Amino acid sequence: MSAVSVGGSGDAHPLQRTPWLRYRHSLWLLTTRDLKVRYSTSALGYLWSVLDPLVMAGIYWFVFTQVFQRIAGTEPYIVFLLSALLPWMWFNGAVSDSTRAFLKDAKLVRSTMIPRTIWVNRIVLSKGIEFVLSLPVLALFAIVFGARVGWELVYFPLAMLLQAILTVGISLIVAPLVVFFRDLERAVKLVLRFLFYASPIIYGVSNLPSELHFWAAFNPLSGIFGLYRAGFFPDELDWFNVIIGAAMSVGFLLIGLLVFRGSVRQVLKEI
Repeated sequence: MSAVSVGGSGDAHPLQRTPWLRYRHSLWLLTTRDLKVRYSTSALGYLWSVLDPLVMAGIYWFVFTQVFQRIAGTEPYIVFLLSALLPWMWFNGAVSDSTRAFLKDAKLVRSTMIPRTIWVNRIVLSKGIEFVLSLPVLALFAIVFGARVGWELVYFPLAMLLQAILTVGISLIVAPLVVFFRDLERAVKLVLRFLFYASPIIYGVSNLPSELHFWAAFNPLSGIFGLYRAGFFPDELDWFNVIIGAAMSVGFLLIGLLVFRGSVRQVLKEI
């Protein structure tokens, strides 16, 4: 299959005049294909992208508000949970699925002429679209539970940008390495499980002991989640965490590009 057959038919197609437009068109085509396949084979379709985080948030809300006396987070706690849990689902889903980015579509990866980074980026983009589609749920809970909504909500797009950079960078590292080390797929899932509890999702950075505040900044998700929560819980915003998180996100992206470019030829031989 050629790049033309992936990006569209006909040499005169305007999106094929420049590499960037051709890449963007192919990326969108593959992303929408993934979303259509995922939703068309499910009776509930879009609702699954909302139900999963809702069920998790409901469990943690019940445990920490009804069963135990909660000492972390801020009221309304369900909004506190969802404002970090929804972006976590994007990060977790994209990194987890990137472990099979090449193995799942091996024939297409080998035969198409489009840049191979597209097979990783389409996963990050599709999970990001699911995240955006879940935001009305966060807005609904914020309204129902009377959450404060401040001007800090303008930081939401910045949080999405930083998370996209971080997620792409890590996925570009994971995707090719799994081809050479198949056990890495399970290892990544274990690391993600650990990272869930090591990230300020069911608690905030402000709830950590003071001696851990500095080290929490070196989890880039701390600053990113702080930006997401700032519109509802301004005390969760720590610019030191954001700056460190942004620097680490860019660093992961640069490392990811280096790892990917250095290994892509060998990956094509292995798959």
